[in-house]
Amino acid sequence: MKKALITGISGQDGSYLAELLLSKGYEVHGIVPRVALEDQEHMLGNIKHILDKISLYPATIESFPSMLKTMGKIQPDECYHLAAQSFVSYSFEDDATTLTTNINGTHSVLAAVHQTVPQCRFYFAASSEMFGRAEEVPQNEKTRFHPRSVYGISKIAGFDLTRNYREAYNMHASCGILYNHESPRRGYEFVTRKITSHVAKIKLGMAKKFSLGNLEAKRDWGDAREYVNAIWLMLQQPEPDDYVIATGVVHSVREFLELAFSYVDMDYRKYVEIDQRFLRPSDEVLLIGDASKAKNKLKWVYNSSFEKLVKDMVDTDLKRLQGHTTS
Repeated sequence: MKKALITGISGQDGSYLAELLLSKGYEVHGIVPRVALEDQEHMLGNIKHILDKISLYPATIESFPSMLKTMGKIQPDECYHLAAQSFVSYSFEDDATTLTTNINGTHSVLAAVHQTVPQCRFYFAASSEMFGRAEEVPQNEKTRFHPRSVYGISKIAGFDLTRNYREAYNMHASCGILYNHESPRRGYEFVTRKITSHVAKIKLGMAKKFSLGNLEAKRDWGDAREYVNAIWLMLQQPEPDDYVIATGVVHSVREFLELAFSYVDMDYRKYVEIDQRFLRPSDEVLLIGDASKAKNKLKWVYNSSFEKLVKDMVDTDLKRLQGHTTS
């Protein structure tokens, strides 16, 4: 039985990846902040249904001694490093924390793998934010990086660290350059979940209005449940490599709004206000991914749709709130 270690297991991607690995017969281990074990209801909600099937370890990814001890104890065959400060807007507000968490954390995990289980296959969660003001559209694995956020800069550092360990120490270390991916488990701070949760609240009479930034901002939005399969496929390849994972199609925030409100037979224009505070310097950037390499080498094909993704998110938030209001 293969053993897998997931940092960030309680997040959107980590929880879906854990489910996927369990379905494939893996022994799944996860790293979480110590405080998460003390407040499982709020901080481990995405994995509460599989807590009896996985093993969790309180550890600090930025601490090399902590990671070394944990890695040595688990001795994983595969390590999926997903943990990060991943909300781009926060990186503008607190760039020091973003850099510390994302760069030092990645270095600690890589170094711990190298020293304790060098044969372990390693995955680093890179990001389309590394491309930033891209020189070409769509972007692929050879497109030059030009980040427009501290988050993007931190991810480039992690990408280079991973590539360096691959080349210098012959580690099976791969990077997934994932474009925006959403799901019913997306954090409430992200615009997609902010929209669907407020749609549900307004439909149920729990809210009247909410505020957003640039409605014309466009994103290559995919379904996280499809993307974790691509992540797993990367570590099953004979040789490590880097892959863009994307749909190749963009939609605006306005389109997302229209679709989400249409599912509950409402007009978003009556409930949404524009707030300049939510505008981001990088909103004008157009990031569209070319996942041809993943399709050809991993045999990964994106099979979902934008419409289904939005509907699933709205339906989940409606059910969640309806359950809350009747309890």
